[in-house]
Amino acid sequence: MARTLVESLRIVPFMVTAWIDLAIVYALTTIYMGSTSPAEGLVAVLLWATPVVLAAGVAAALVPVLVKWALMGRFTQGERPLFSSFVWRNELADVFAESLAVPGLIRLAVGSPVFNVWARMMGARIERGVWCETWWLPEFDLVHLGRGVSVNRGTVLQTHLFQDRIMRLQPVRMEAGSTLGPNSFVLPGSTVEEGATVYPGSLVMAQETVPAGTRWGGNPIRPMSTHADQLVEAGARAH
Repeated sequence: MARTLVESLRIVPFMVTAWIDLAIVYALTTIYMGSTSPAEGLVAVLLWATPVVLAAGVAAALVPVLVKWALMGRFTQGERPLFSSFVWRNELADVFAESLAVPGLIRLAVGSPVFNVWARMMGARIERGVWCETWWLPEFDLVHLGRGVSVNRGTVLQTHLFQDRIMRLQPVRMEAGSTLGPNSFVLPGSTVEEGATVYPGSLVMAQETVPAGTRWGGNPIRPMSTHADQLVEAGARAH
């Protein structure tokens, strides 16, 4: 019964989305109807459309923040049973983020300071100058991105794994100046040390440490040879 109750709440984000859409229509309709002529009303709507939609996007991004802190509080390292309210509530909080925040403002904001502000509000530790082009930070509180880190598109900083019906949560850390290439995964408990680079399409295994100033790639990752580095740099110059 408890699981059914939690699962039934998955419909709430879609209801909130509908309410926000209706609020946009209501606001712009009110602006149009309050004008003295159709032409003036159209101009007013065009002028107000961006601020109104932006305000709606901000509201849609803030709702998941409130839900996350209300349902989960701050995530910490540890273990939780698979069949527990912790897991159910975590999944519900994810639904709010992926249904409300991500489709609107957050999808557009990845790779910008706006996304960094939102991720900090969700609990992530993100320092100055971070380029983060992914929203896949499952348990935000367990993610630390140091100064000047680059996290590219399609990457996942995975902070939990399920093993033997146990959800194990561990932090993921990227230190200052490190880079995670596009479409790469970092598994729980891993650290990419200062200035290290993980090439595109790579997998950093759980509890693995990528040494400072080195270059790694592959699935799973391995040290990249000088010849491989030259090929990658030549390809980058060609593009």
